[in-house]
Amino acid sequence: MTEKTGPDYSATLYLPKTDFPMRAGLPKKEPELLAHWEQSGLTEKMRRENAGKPKFVLHDGPPYANGNIHIGHALNKILKDIVTRSQRMMGKDANYVPGWDCHGLPIEWKIEEQYRAKGRNKDEVPVVEFRRECRAFAEHWLDVQREEFKRLGVAGDWNGRYATMDYAAESVIAREIMKFAANGLLYRGSKPVMWSVVEKTALAEAEVEYEDHTSDWVFVAFPARGQDYRVVIWTTTPWTLPGNRAISFSHRIAYGLYRVTAAPEGNWAKAGELYVLADKLAESVLQSAKVEAFERVRDLPASELAALTCAHPLEKLGYSFDVPLLDGDHVTDDAGAGFVHTAPGHGREDFDIWMASGRLLHERGIDTRIPYTVDADGFYTDEVPGFANARVIDDKGNKGDANPRVIAALIEAGALLARGKMKHQYPHSWRSKKPVIFRNTPQWFIAMDKPFAVSLDATAAKGVGSNQPTLRAIALEEIARTKWVPAAGENRITGMIANRPDWVVSRQRAWGVPIAVFVHRGTSEILKDETVNARVVAAFAEEGADAWYKPGAAERFLAPDHDPADFDKIDDVLDVWFDSGSTHAFTLEDPVHFPTLAGIRRRHDGGPDEVMYLEGSDQHRGWFHSSLLESCGTRGRAPYDSVLTHGFVLDEKGRKMSKSLGNVVAPQTVIKDAGADILRLWVAASDYSDDLRIGKEILATFSETYRKLRNTIRWMLGALAHFDPAEAVAKADMPELERYILHRLAEIDSAVREAYAAFDYKKVVALLSSFMTGDLSALYFDIRKDGLYCDPPSSVTRKAALTTIDILSDALLKWLAPILCFTAEEAWLAFRPGSEASVHLTEFPEGLEVWRDEALAAKWRSVRRVRAVVTGALEIERAQKTIGASLEADPQVFVADESLRAALGGVDFADVCITSAIEIVAGPPPEGAFTLPDTPGVGVVSRRATGTKCARSWRISPLVGSDAEFPDVTPRDALALRELRALGRWP
Repeated sequence: MTEKTGPDYSATLYLPKTDFPMRAGLPKKEPELLAHWEQSGLTEKMRRENAGKPKFVLHDGPPYANGNIHIGHALNKILKDIVTRSQRMMGKDANYVPGWDCHGLPIEWKIEEQYRAKGRNKDEVPVVEFRRECRAFAEHWLDVQREEFKRLGVAGDWNGRYATMDYAAESVIAREIMKFAANGLLYRGSKPVMWSVVEKTALAEAEVEYEDHTSDWVFVAFPARGQDYRVVIWTTTPWTLPGNRAISFSHRIAYGLYRVTAAPEGNWAKAGELYVLADKLAESVLQSAKVEAFERVRDLPASELAALTCAHPLEKLGYSFDVPLLDGDHVTDDAGAGFVHTAPGHGREDFDIWMASGRLLHERGIDTRIPYTVDADGFYTDEVPGFANARVIDDKGNKGDANPRVIAALIEAGALLARGKMKHQYPHSWRSKKPVIFRNTPQWFIAMDKPFAVSLDATAAKGVGSNQPTLRAIALEEIARTKWVPAAGENRITGMIANRPDWVVSRQRAWGVPIAVFVHRGTSEILKDETVNARVVAAFAEEGADAWYKPGAAERFLAPDHDPADFDKIDDVLDVWFDSGSTHAFTLEDPVHFPTLAGIRRRHDGGPDEVMYLEGSDQHRGWFHSSLLESCGTRGRAPYDSVLTHGFVLDEKGRKMSKSLGNVVAPQTVIKDAGADILRLWVAASDYSDDLRIGKEILATFSETYRKLRNTIRWMLGALAHFDPAEAVAKADMPELERYILHRLAEIDSAVREAYAAFDYKKVVALLSSFMTGDLSALYFDIRKDGLYCDPPSSVTRKAALTTIDILSDALLKWLAPILCFTAEEAWLAFRPGSEASVHLTEFPEGLEVWRDEALAAKWRSVRRVRAVVTGALEIERAQKTIGASLEADPQVFVADESLRAALGGVDFADVCITSAIEIVAGPPPEGAFTLPDTPGVGVVSRRATGTKCARSWRISPLVGSDAEFPDVTPRDALALRELRALGRWP
């Protein structure tokens, strides 16, 4: 600001001074701050600070411990951290306990891969040894992920984390499944489940994703017994036809009897043959069958169809049973033939209608037993005559020979009308990415629609009218009691719970918590003996679930109360979704292992505390879902008060990330190159309710946003180097501009708090970015730089500005802390050195509402409108090289509107516009004046300032030279120099 000629006044200026660097250097600085937090015991201090406040518990959905974290993990954990940090700063006890999911097939696979590489056979390894290796694998990756999560700046009880494989956790998980055995909801049944031949296990709906798949389709004719016609079905799984036991139709569909009148020679559908078809689909079916001409003979009413029995098309191969027609709501005439091939061992709807029709089937003398047609390896069993050694799918996930062999048999039997191929969405395992099949298997289930006894306290609290509701009913009621963010999540999970089948909770694997029950060999009843259960739970707590698989386990747990020879020990492990669905039981309800979470009194029970679950939107069918069912089945309530969901991360073009596309963004790389705070800013500023995009250009944009925020913070810290709190200016003595800016701060305070409370972090970022760049950097700081740098030490304006900047810094750093946790801390240590140890031990600022002044704000909105016109005119003058800086101007400002002129009264408008002088003229702007369309009646005529340039402040003034002692500065600057000399700061 000071020129080279004449005395050097630079030492007399209050220029910004700070050690807070312009260049962030986050990749180096962030680890230093992490070490500082660790050394200072920040987490423990935060716990002590929060003690006794209402609890906000963000219960962590456990990531799977089997590899380095990816960008989706970063999104999830950063978002959780912003939630907990902001809740803590809003006065809540928001201790975060991270957790891990450690059991399950992916880890088993990794150990099996190691075995195969070493030539070992898993089946020859004792199960306890195999489980020990799985545990070690999970422990390794848990430690790796923990350090990666900490590097993101996520604050939590990392040493007190939970893991589903912890002995205490395994004992509680076992106890939870025992509760389902006790209340009667756990049962062993025969039911079609989605089965992965590749993984050799049943899969839950949450473990399945739908991908494009090419299937064979066939139209097949079933002969109607005692009639001269055949009923036509359509299926895309010909291999399931040996399991056919019925045909489903709908009374809502119109059916007719159709005769083929012309067909090519050798055609499968021949002239003269009669077929029953849905009227809406008859033409398309017969076209597919290459029929040249046909006629409709008559209606076939639902009453006739309901009484009909067909023969199986492969009857001559040994399928010599009756095939009844059943009226089903799931049947439509949108595609196919209007009849649904029903194999109760190969589909949920098939199973449902078969079971619902049990009484009717018995009355008609039909055996209701569901056959086991396909084994665990995808081969037909000996209950499938005529297809020895045929395989549906192999252990690599490839199609077997079952489809072609069944189709060939249908052709041989004269039952095939048409065939083809189609691409459609088909279920695949989300782990192996291979197709799954529906097969009838003995599995363990939790019943959704069986009435059961719920705790009377829980039922009364819920308002349930009976103590015999169903799990589905309780879950649906609890969904309605829960807060969903975004609100659309409620409809999504409601539909899933309303329509889901019974929960398959068994898996035929080794690494997991066993379904720790015994079944009586004579009665097939589950043993319900609390003494036995207590032994099992105690052993698991001491030794882990390995105790179940050790030699002599049955004798250990049953004797002396029961004869082990009378019972089967169930070795199936629990679905990992049951594990993670039980996490609330062994964390939120275990004050011994998790003392920081002790004493939760939820809003559900009339208390002040809130439990939130936060995960990706896929968890409506995953963790939110299983946790809801587990808790409702054992406690009669949801485990959470609120649920927040986020989308998935895509690349900049909206594509899924994959190594083959080369578009993977690794959080480790972003942290190494730019720092974790850039990732945190990206998370906060994005609309997490939808899918998020990330890439080089997007990160560059956020880096620029960060740079602007950091520069604003740096300037404030530099200015405050000259602030003495003892000289803080009271509100009554504040100039208008300071009071206006603090009014704006109070407005921001209200909006920021509302946004944080609503988990709307993109709004927080938008509010703070706009305020810091628009209201502060581009307005307030620009205006006040002259006064801050050049005013005398005694200047009230300078002191008021510093007081204001101190208030601004305090508020802004606190508001930014949940998002930019590293940068806010770095700045706070420069802002309050030797005072409070961390910004993360503070709460959001209080008392800012005292600065509200709506009348003053209205006045300054008018001032800013006129200033915008002046600024626009000066920009043109600079572009045209008429002036170099705004201080070289002395514009005329024409203001026609009397209210706008009144608003300018009492305002040093030259200061506001950063000009050396300015003239306000009442009246409309003359021809050629600069105007803006959104501020009619205001115009600017540019003029150069007259006078001499001050050697200290660079203002141009005719008063320069009026002070004999300091002839090269303005009187204001001369006063400053005298005061500085008196203070010994100027020679």
